[in-house]
Amino acid sequence: MSIKEMFSAKDMTEGAPWKRILEFSIPMLIGNIAQQLYNTADSIIVGHYVGDNALAAVGSAMPILNLLLALFVGISTGAGIVVSQSYGAKDRKGLTEAIGNCIALSVIASIVIMIIGPIISMPMLKMLGTPESIIYWCDDYLKIYFWGIVGFFFYNMLSGVLRGLGDSLSALGFLLIAAVLNVLLDLWFVRDMGVAGVALATVLSQGISAVFCYIKLAKMSDSFDLNLKTMKLIPAVAGRIMKIGIPSGITQAIMATAGMVVLNLTNAMGEMVIACNVIVMRVDGFAMMPNFTFGQALSVYAGQNFGAGKYDRVGLGVRHGGMIATNTSAVITLILMFFSPTLFSFFTDTPELIDLATRMIRIMAVGYICMSLTQVLGGIMRGCGETVVPMWISIAQTIIIRVPVAYLIAYLTRSPEFPHGNPIALFGSLMISWTLGMVISIVAFKKGKWRDKLPSIRADHLK
Repeated sequence: MSIKEMFSAKDMTEGAPWKRILEFSIPMLIGNIAQQLYNTADSIIVGHYVGDNALAAVGSAMPILNLLLALFVGISTGAGIVVSQSYGAKDRKGLTEAIGNCIALSVIASIVIMIIGPIISMPMLKMLGTPESIIYWCDDYLKIYFWGIVGFFFYNMLSGVLRGLGDSLSALGFLLIAAVLNVLLDLWFVRDMGVAGVALATVLSQGISAVFCYIKLAKMSDSFDLNLKTMKLIPAVAGRIMKIGIPSGITQAIMATAGMVVLNLTNAMGEMVIACNVIVMRVDGFAMMPNFTFGQALSVYAGQNFGAGKYDRVGLGVRHGGMIATNTSAVITLILMFFSPTLFSFFTDTPELIDLATRMIRIMAVGYICMSLTQVLGGIMRGCGETVVPMWISIAQTIIIRVPVAYLIAYLTRSPEFPHGNPIALFGSLMISWTLGMVISIVAFKKGKWRDKLPSIRADHLK
């Protein structure tokens, strides 16, 4: 394969499904790891050069960002699915209109957030009870991020379009550019600007990478047209993108909200449990990455084959993708069961904290296999245009199961040693919600009405 072929759109409607899925997934997985690393670098740099309060300010600003931007992140997911379906159908006009509307939606969203974000940032910080010692740093961070939000929107939307075309390698390259630029600009800006410098470094690095994404797409004239005339909003096309994407955005927002609710319980359990939760979630972020990656890959794979009318290949993708994802998660589970003390020793030298974190992540470990199946089945459904069912599964998993179970276990395990409940409530509730979420996903996948979208698929392929 030539260099040009490597960095080009990939047709996932031909060849062995497992091979197409892996070719697409590996660059995306590397990219997700890189993004996790450069997000961690933000915290390390600001904590080192400015101090603990600055680190807390960045952390306190993130829930607001996650909630406000969740809807757009979901819409970018919908854009990738519509693009993949049009590309699979070899529909040049539909693909041109889809990409043009992605850009138009990015412009509109940028203008809205640039106006609304800076106005509501301080009131929201006060509503969340942000300490006075960091509230102005938080506000500075949020305002700069919102003023430069165009870089975030265009980078996420255009890289999503590239992935929808099957070109995860170019998306990886531009993500690595953003990661390196972000770290370098952090080191440059943070010393003089403090917390605001972190936000400025992020929006600039994303903006520059967005330019590279656009240049790459502009060169793909053999598959679609990209110029000012094609960047007009077509209500029917934009509506289709939003219809598919908004449920994913709602899912992201609900997960963020549920995390904030459980955070209140975590804070009540004391500093040791808070620290345990921080380091467990950092390791969890890396452990969960393959699951989300395979889910995204299966969305693109299913989208292209759905668009091409190759429904039997969609069914084969379930088997091949499920095998890859569960085997990967099984390896991760073994690593966490046997090597978690070593992993946590990178974060702390405190034996009690390492022991507590090790016990907690071992409770969660098998749940990663359950989540791998949930993500694969959800990815297939989203790729076929069904995003509402995965949304309801996520709501059931996080709101209906995880939050009440966490508080119930905490209530039942109160003791003199743990007056607000045993920490097992936080991590055991995750394990329970992931397991039940898998069961719900399997039932919805096999019995749901979404299967009517696949008129000619053989039933045995979806068993």
